Amino acid sequence: MITKETPSDAKDGHAPMRARLRFKLPANLLLLPALVATFVAGAFVSPVFLNPSNIVDNIAGSSAPLALLSLGLTLILLTDNFDLSLQSTVGFAPMLAGLLMVPSEFGGVGANLNPFLGFVIALVLGAGIGAFNAMLIVKVGLNGFMVTLSMLIVVSGLTLGFSNGRTVSPLPDSFTYLGNTHWLGVPVSVWLVGAISLVIGGFLRYHRIGRSIYAIGGNLEAARASGISVDRIRVGVFVVGGALAALGGIVISGITSAVTANQGNNMIFSAFAAVVIGGVSLQGGKGTVLGVLSGVLLLGAITNVLTLAQVSSFWIDAIYGVVILLALLVGRIGGKGHV
Repeated sequence: MITKETPSDAKDGHAPMRARLRFKLPANLLLLPALVATFVAGAFVSPVFLNPSNIVDNIAGSSAPLALLSLGLTLILLTDNFDLSLQSTVGFAPMLAGLLMVPSEFGGVGANLNPFLGFVIALVLGAGIGAFNAMLIVKVGLNGFMVTLSMLIVVSGLTLGFSNGRTVSPLPDSFTYLGNTHWLGVPVSVWLVGAISLVIGGFLRYHRIGRSIYAIGGNLEAARASGISVDRIRVGVFVVGGALAALGGIVISGITSAVTANQGNNMIFSAFAAVVIGGVSLQGGKGTVLGVLSGVLLLGAITNVLTLAQVSSFWIDAIYGVVILLALLVGRIGGKGHV
C-alpha cells in the first residue's frame, strides 16, 4: 500500500515522488529472498539440507521452542514493552516441574508428581513470572528493562539453586510428548506452533482485545482515552508471554528428554532476532504472526546451514547479530518505519 501525502510533505516539492515510491511490504515478503538464498546456499553446502527429514525435524522441529518464545515476546512488544526474563522461564518452569516429577534416586525431591500436574505447574509458573513482572512494570511503574533484567538473573539463579547445577533426567514420557513425538511424520511441536499461531494471529486480527493490543502499542494515551482497558491488557500479554515461554521450555525438555541447569541461556537474543527480522517494531504497535514465524524459520535455516557446514557454534551468535542489522536496514528501505 502506498502511504498518503501528509501536510508536511506538501511543502516539499519531492513529496509526490516519495509518496509514489514509498511502499509498505509485509515482513514475510521482504524475508522471502533471504529464505530462498538460505535454502539455495544450504543445497550447495550439503545434499542433506534439502532432505525432507532435515527440513521437518532439524529446521522446523528444532525451531518450535524458539517460535513459542518469539510469539510470547511479540505479544509483549506489540504493547511497547518487553520481557528479558522469558529465557530464564524457559529453564526454570520445566526444571521445577521435573524436580517434582522425577524420583529422588534420579535427583528429584521425591514428590513423584503426576506428569499432567507437572505440565500444568510449569505453565502456571511461567504465567506467574509474567504476572509478577507486569505488576511491577504496569502497576508500580518501574522501568521494564531493569525489572525484567533483574528477574532474568533471579529466576536463572533459582534454577541453578533448586537443581544444584544438575541435569534432571529421565523425565516421564507423557511430559516429553510434545518434544519427541510425531504426527503424520511431522513433530507434534510443529503442529502445536501452527495451532497456537493460528489462534494468536486470528485473535490479533479479528478480536477486539487483539486490535486493542496494537492500539496500545501505537499510542498508549490515545488507547486509554478511547476506553480500552490498557493496564489489564498489558498485564495479560505478560502472563501469556510467560506461559508460552514455559511451554517452549517443556518442548525443549521433550526434545532432549531432560532439563539442564542452563536451559534457555541466550535464547532471548535469538527471539529478539526473530521478531526484529520478522518486522515487529520494538516501539510497539506493528508486527504480524506470519512475519515472526518467517523470522524464526530463517534463523533455523541459517543455523542448520552453518551446522552442516561445520561452522563453530561460537560464530552463530555473531552471525545472528549481522542478520539483525541487515533486517533493520531492509526494514527501513522497505518502509516499515522505525524498528
